[in-house]
Amino acid sequence: MAISVGEKIPSCNLLKLGNDGPESVSLDEITTGRKVVIFAVPGAYTPTCTQAHLPSFVRTKDALAAKGVQEIVCVAVNDPFVVHSWGEATNAIESGITMLADPDASFTKAIGMEFSAPPAGLFDRSSRYSMLVDNQIVSILNVEDSPGVCETSAGEALLSQM
Repeated sequence: MAISVGEKIPSCNLLKLGNDGPESVSLDEITTGRKVVIFAVPGAYTPTCTQAHLPSFVRTKDALAAKGVQEIVCVAVNDPFVVHSWGEATNAIESGITMLADPDASFTKAIGMEFSAPPAGLFDRSSRYSMLVDNQIVSILNVEDSPGVCETSAGEALLSQM
């Protein structure tokens, strides 16, 4: 069952690429006592993720910060090398977006957001969503009906709800 508004984010570790290789990142540390946006994409470098979803949060980063958001986290079910490279290629890292990998989809499965689309070569990927997490509690959650669409989960949509 998918996570819903009012529920606590599960304790999970994701990966980011650091100076010495992959580093573990605790979601508890990121979300405890903080207001954080977490959004997930079905895959790094995929068309809708690259052309619409990620750029929507780069565009709205400053406006979200003005509303009290302390960090914006992009999660992809890819390895940390791919996620980092994608973040560099899209200027997301330079813009201040935290790029985290969920390589085994453990976080994605823990919040009930996994899906597979074998014809597209996507297995155990994340549904497209965005959420506002306030001190580990989901206060806003937007999930797209289709992984190829980015409307309700875009940065502008989340911003308008705050």
